[in-house]
Amino acid sequence: MTDAARAADLLKDHRESIDRLDAILVYTLAERFKRTQAVGRLKAEHDLPPSDPSREARQIERLEWLSKEADLDPEFAKKFLTFIISEVIRHHEQLQK
Repeated sequence: MTDAARAADLLKDHRESIDRLDAILVYTLAERFKRTQAVGRLKAEHDLPPSDPSREARQIERLEWLSKEADLDPEFAKKFLTFIISEVIRHHEQLQK
């Protein structure tokens, strides 16, 4: 097998792995949003505020720690979770209308 053929096989394997991981991410995010939607409905039913800044800060801190443990850029992880939190809050605010 030539070097180019080995490289092509490795590239194919990496891409298949990335595709599987992308699917895991999508299904995991979907499950997370199902849980946060349940939280949003509960908050709306009990007239609780749509956001909880102290929990959000703890979650961001936790994710930064996890990202360091996983050898992932903590700034990227923080931006990612901040985006998710903003979407969750937006959903919670819509449920309270």
